[in-house]
Amino acid sequence: MTVRRPPLAADSVVDLIGNTPLVRLRNVTRDLPDSVQIWAKLEYFNPGGSVKDRPARQIVLDALERGDIGEGRALIDSTSGNTGVAYAMLGSALGFEVNLVMPSNVSQARKDIVEAYGARIIYSDPLEGSDGAILLAKKIVAEDSGRLWYADQYSNPSNPLAHERTTAPEIIRDTGGRVTHFVAGLGTTGTCTGTGRALKRHNPAITICAVEPDAPFHGLEGLKHLGSSIVPHIFDPTVPDRTLPVATEDGWDLADRLAQEEGIAVGYSSGAALAGALSIASEIEEGLIVCIFCDHADRYIPPRKKKTP
Repeated sequence: MTVRRPPLAADSVVDLIGNTPLVRLRNVTRDLPDSVQIWAKLEYFNPGGSVKDRPARQIVLDALERGDIGEGRALIDSTSGNTGVAYAMLGSALGFEVNLVMPSNVSQARKDIVEAYGARIIYSDPLEGSDGAILLAKKIVAEDSGRLWYADQYSNPSNPLAHERTTAPEIIRDTGGRVTHFVAGLGTTGTCTGTGRALKRHNPAITICAVEPDAPFHGLEGLKHLGSSIVPHIFDPTVPDRTLPVATEDGWDLADRLAQEEGIAVGYSSGAALAGALSIASEIEEGLIVCIFCDHADRYIPPRKKKTP
């Protein structure tokens, strides 16, 4: 598939989603041989600030085409934050109502952004994580009279389709087809599943690596420990060649190093993706590894208290 470069001018913010930059990491990889490269796809360059703009756009455009939303019907979905921001942005731009079920302990920045776009937040139990939000969203939809359309990002095939159509072709284009390994975290699993499928179609020799937390209770917001979670219906276990467990501390430490050594401030799931990429890099003598950096650190940094005089 031919992927166009981003437009310099656009009719809508919707048209600015995708075509995010790819940057080579040089400082955190200084101990690697020159024949092994790690490149990061900076998804926070999307207008909604994260990789979730891609599946949210595909889900919304497909729903609008079917008539599932608009004209009095509102969208509802569960989210840990970033997809909710994307839905809220799209609802504002395209003119439909958005309702979001979120664990009450998601970062304040995400709550503020969602509300700024005009979406309604319904909070779920923070101790139940993303699974609790899913269950509450389903309960609300089951009790609804038909006004709500459940987008269900964890089961909606438009989620991985977005990455098949955009993320993978961009990686192939921007690496000149030289990519040998792809690393992505598992949340809804859409990024890994969709991108991995398309990369494998391009070149079956490309190794697809999934990253997940190494324990059920973790601090890598946005990622799922599949063994202890509701496994998303869209997850295709035949796509990843490897699944790499990452400790919370490693994800946090590498996110800090990226900010301090590369000038790239990202969230902890991106630090986890880098941990997976570095693990792969330590095992090979030659290769070009691409990893997904999902969002910016500004969605995780708590507001600083003002110093009293």
